[in-house]
Amino acid sequence: MGRRSVAVRALAALLGVVAGGVAGYMLIAGMGFVDALYMTVITISTVGYFEVQPLDTAGRFFTMALIVGGIGVVIYAASLAARQLIEGEIRRAFGRRKVLRQISQMTDHFLVCGYGRMGRIVCKELVAKPVPFVVIERHPEALRDLEDAQFAFVEGDATEDTVLEAAGIKRARGLVAALSKDSDNVYVVLTARELNKGLLIVARAEDDRSERKLLHAGATRVVSPYVIGGHRMAHALLRPAVLDVIDLATHYSSLELQIEEVPVAGGELAAGETLETSRIREEMGIIVIAIKRADGEMLFNPPADARIEVGDRLVLMGQQASLRVLERRLQAA
Repeated sequence: MGRRSVAVRALAALLGVVAGGVAGYMLIAGMGFVDALYMTVITISTVGYFEVQPLDTAGRFFTMALIVGGIGVVIYAASLAARQLIEGEIRRAFGRRKVLRQISQMTDHFLVCGYGRMGRIVCKELVAKPVPFVVIERHPEALRDLEDAQFAFVEGDATEDTVLEAAGIKRARGLVAALSKDSDNVYVVLTARELNKGLLIVARAEDDRSERKLLHAGATRVVSPYVIGGHRMAHALLRPAVLDVIDLATHYSSLELQIEEVPVAGGELAAGETLETSRIREEMGIIVIAIKRADGEMLFNPPADARIEVGDRLVLMGQQASLRVLERRLQAA
């Protein structure tokens, strides 16, 4: 039984007793509505103020019945609330224990520090991918939203080592520092880089000075919402068709077109095979936008004789189903 249904049942029972008391006093004792409501309230609450008018035998019997019924309703409503509270706490305790156990077993996952406006968007994209992730948050309202969304989360301050370790940072693949203050993000990046030297860290920055500090602290990439928002607004004015294609290709719910980054780990494609011999475009209709080599070199619009090596990352454009098939083919056996 949900909290809302419990509250509705308790309120309905209380209103039913009040309505019955008002009707009884009006019919039995001939009181007006206000006097009947007053008598009903003081009777149910057992306050014991004076009666608005003397009661005959029928009125007194009705008052005694109303007292018993009112106390019964109060006890019933209190028991419903207590049961809901106790059951909710038990479920929450077992649920948190289960989530923490799942987090302790996660590997190659992502950490999202902060469940604000940006953190929520990041989580939405990670769910759509889908990839495993853990949110770190300390504000009660955001924690309730995380519970409702059924996301794995750790309650605490993301700037603290113990909280990051509880989220599995040493086994994590990447981290997003999306706290509201740049100073907190700098501290998160410093701490995260110290705990995991090879971690991919993407941090939010409000201004250029913070961007430099975050990069110096160890962030892999720094994102400024205002800069990106300004660029997108300019593109919407000057190059709307380009923006439409980008929006379509970068949204995970799109089935028509997606841009994806796929690592080459082996699989069916032999090391050293060229784009032409792999027949990625001919057989699967996928466009290879770029190849990022293991040493960081980026080869845009690669020619047909460009070779695919283990450790490369292919930037591809195509339909979602085709991309998933190719991703499986590129995985190690």
